[in-house]
Amino acid sequence: MSDRLYLMPIGLSASPQSEEGDAVRLAGGLVYVHRFAAIVRRDGRVVGRHRFTPATAADTFAQLPAALGDDAEDQWSALRTAHPALQLGERTIRLDQPQIAGILNVTPDSFSDGGKFLDRPEDGAAHAAAMLEAGASLVDIGGESTRPGAPAVWEGDEIKRVVPAVEYCAQMGAAVAIDTRRAAVMEAALDAGAHMVNDVSALRHDPRSVELVASRGCPVVLMHAPGPAEDLHADADYDDVVFDVFDWLAVRRDEAIAAGVAPGAIVLDPGIGFGKSLAENLALINALPLFHALGQPLMLGASRKRMIGALSNEAAAHQRLGGSLALALKGMDAGVQLIRVHDVAETVQARNVWRGLRDAALTDFSTLAD
Repeated sequence: MSDRLYLMPIGLSASPQSEEGDAVRLAGGLVYVHRFAAIVRRDGRVVGRHRFTPATAADTFAQLPAALGDDAEDQWSALRTAHPALQLGERTIRLDQPQIAGILNVTPDSFSDGGKFLDRPEDGAAHAAAMLEAGASLVDIGGESTRPGAPAVWEGDEIKRVVPAVEYCAQMGAAVAIDTRRAAVMEAALDAGAHMVNDVSALRHDPRSVELVASRGCPVVLMHAPGPAEDLHADADYDDVVFDVFDWLAVRRDEAIAAGVAPGAIVLDPGIGFGKSLAENLALINALPLFHALGQPLMLGASRKRMIGALSNEAAAHQRLGGSLALALKGMDAGVQLIRVHDVAETVQARNVWRGLRDAALTDFSTLAD
């Protein structure tokens, strides 16, 4: 039998003063948490759940099985860790507030905007410029569709698609992420001016990827997908999707670090829509605060995804703005640092209003006790 521990934030607070100081600043951001659950799982089943606040954390940890003591302290520290900024070229991406990553697809078949910018680089450059002007902190460029059933792309074709886009974005001074699972594409994009790798296979697809990322010293996003490197949507069989994804990401984080990737360069993504049902996607989004216990910044990519259509009378991809904003705001409430979206201007506006509300709560002292 093996016990696993999960420190789940379950009670968000508007401000620390609303809890008379008994609150944690989640991952150094603008979200505060007063109540937590220490959940013990044994052989895939939950066998214990202990609620606590910061004031009672030490007493609660003392009640856990002795073998979980170190993990409890590590996760508790991780939940309170303020992450340093990402330095992407000349751009500094602060992680003490939500940042918006704008999507630029240069593919013929992506589910939302495939083909729109592939053969018209001037349109792609104009779109990238508009996203930056609207407030995107970085541009995430992809040259292969990862929707279910999409055909694989030869790396030579993928390079031809993404390198021009990387070049014109870099010339604008943009922070650029390359969304790929192939080492040759990563290398070509980084040489062309990209600063960050976003790999939906979590460096599993290409055995050279982890060595390349480690040697280049660039930040990397490791995303959860249940299937093997060839079919990321396959093998979706979970005992509990939240805890299984948490454990999987912990393994991929540790393997990347063991291979030489700097711990401070790793961002984690729960992989919304990849090999997950509607119910599983919703469970993951509701549990997003838990993933800060892994000690890494988080990315959320739920923009225009099929789960929104499933909850909205099968609305087409281009008609999912409202749902995309709802999920983005849910991510912000969970302390997610990087929100990956198609609709940058609208999401930035929502983020700015959200930020105003958070700032106002921090300066509202009417909740203080007499």
